Amino acid sequence: MRIDKMLANLGYGSRKEVKQLLKSGAVKVNDVVVKDAKQQVDPTKETVTLNGEVIEYREFIYLLMNKPQGVLSATEDSKDETVIDLLELEDQVYEPFPVGRLDKDTEGLLLITNDGQLAHKLLSPKKHVPKTYFAIIDQEVTEEDVKAFAQGVILDDGYEAKPGELKILKSGIRSDIELTITEGKFHQVKRMFEAVGKSVVYLQRISMGPLALDETLELGEYRELTDEEVELLQDYQVK
Repeated sequence: MRIDKMLANLGYGSRKEVKQLLKSGAVKVNDVVVKDAKQQVDPTKETVTLNGEVIEYREFIYLLMNKPQGVLSATEDSKDETVIDLLELEDQVYEPFPVGRLDKDTEGLLLITNDGQLAHKLLSPKKHVPKTYFAIIDQEVTEEDVKAFAQGVILDDGYEAKPGELKILKSGIRSDIELTITEGKFHQVKRMFEAVGKSVVYLQRISMGPLALDETLELGEYRELTDEEVELLQDYQVK
């Protein structure tokens, strides 16, 4: 890629500012000063330095966020704050996007990356990647609901949801549950409970495929995935 594009992508300034850096002789490729903004460079094979410091180039970025309520799972919005707005500028320069959507009022695990191939693999309806949610329901959840979910409930628009695995953690006037589903229709968890006459009052995603929510992350915080976690996602096959 062009040296000016690489430096701009990594957050070293606008194209104009990067050109000034190059003109000043601060940038070297394999110990040779480069002043031509159009010069092609392979950052995976060549050593690029700025004022003597080696520049680490990565093509992809993988972030795990504990999404808070009130924030949109989108790259931009004219009215509301998005999950990308919560990122540091040094991470925003990679132009990442959320993998799938969590409703505005839903919390929990959100993967953010610029790896389109991995995102497609995780979101493809053909792959049936499981997603597990913790929810608080404002009524008693029963074994009848467990059976109904296992068969696949009919949503309000007539769509028959794929079977979901419902676990009752605590049953009573308010019930705590975990629900694992393999698809992601609009407001799916809420609509599945509405199909059995119940309402979700709190919803949190706790896992997606092999990736689990990092409980050390406060709401709105995020971290990079470890190499092992990235490998788990890339190698993941639904059984």
